[in-house]
Amino acid sequence: MEGNTYITITRQYGSGGKEVSSLVADKLGLRRYDRKVVSLAAAEAGLGGNFEDALERSYNSPENCLGNLGDYAYERVPEHNRMYIEQAKVILAIAKKGSAVFLGRCADYILKEQPNTYSFFIYADDEFRLARSKDHYGNRTLKELDNEDKNRKRYYSYYTGQLWGSPKNYDLMINTSHISLETAADIIVKYVALRQDAKKI
Repeated sequence: MEGNTYITITRQYGSGGKEVSSLVADKLGLRRYDRKVVSLAAAEAGLGGNFEDALERSYNSPENCLGNLGDYAYERVPEHNRMYIEQAKVILAIAKKGSAVFLGRCADYILKEQPNTYSFFIYADDEFRLARSKDHYGNRTLKELDNEDKNRKRYYSYYTGQLWGSPKNYDLMINTSHISLETAADIIVKYVALRQDAKKI
């Protein structure tokens, strides 16, 4: 694997994408960042736990915050919307330190201009998501699972101007309904290796 390789994983709620990201990180010997990014952002901003709460509120209702990153001009986002700014800064700072796996947090958009960035979208059929909900998500209904995805879609669209889940935003989309999560992780690892080998030819 080439130096400073970034793998971003966006996932449909209930698809097993979180576990897939952990498996990918383990297979490649990399650190994985998800909610850790929020904690790091809070520390960097010196805002502590209240900052994390504020960021989560902006995640659920981004339309209540002004500003849009649009053309990557993070510095132009109003001061009151520091939650996203600091998170983006943390992701970029982590990327400078070396290869990593990022789960959610618009990392695919934030890192899209960085060389060796590979983005994946994990999704699954409703039956699979409901089955996983019984064991992993407190037996939530399909409507509850879909509502979480609506929040993710709104947050992603607000800050990136792109459509969450659109194939054109990702290198590969993987349906985990009929393959193991381990296999899904292997597909991602293999895809990255093939892409990087092709560059050497």
